[in-house]
Amino acid sequence: WVNEWFNPPKETEAAQSLINQGADVLFQNTDSSAVLQTAGKNRKFAFGWDSDMTAYAPEAHLASAIIDWGPYYIKATRDALEGTWQGNQGAWWGVKEGAIDIVSISDKVPAELKERVLKVKAGLKDGSFVIWKGPIAGQDGKPVLEEGKVADDKFLGGINFYVQGVEGKVPTGK
Repeated sequence: WVNEWFNPPKETEAAQSLINQGADVLFQNTDSSAVLQTAGKNRKFAFGWDSDMTAYAPEAHLASAIIDWGPYYIKATRDALEGTWQGNQGAWWGVKEGAIDIVSISDKVPAELKERVLKVKAGLKDGSFVIWKGPIAGQDGKPVLEEGKVADDKFLGGINFYVQGVEGKVPTGK
């Protein structure tokens, strides 16, 4: 945890710490290329975030998750101009709405895995695949989402736990 969206030195330190503990593949939710570059320098793999980051460490890059706020801004602006926009509604937009995508999947990713990723992406787009569907167990093994139940916005907005199999503790503050 670096507790910031953009802090390349902290991101580098965190990435190096994970690598020193044995991590072979890194993914982050921070906004610089530091994690990918650190993976490249250590001959490990990583995913880019927010844009296609292939150029920052092509030997390490597996794929990039990108966020495109354009579709949301266009809809919100259109709604505002038409007098129908309602603020404070939350925006859980994803692949289906064109706001999130995975791009530049590396040739290092096995063909069958790449095919599976593209199938899931298609399912997210057409609504036939749901990410947050039970059963989901918390770190302690107790159910947090029952079998077959799909997480709603309240559940997603209140996630403060790790799932079963994840080591560590969720930070409670800075």
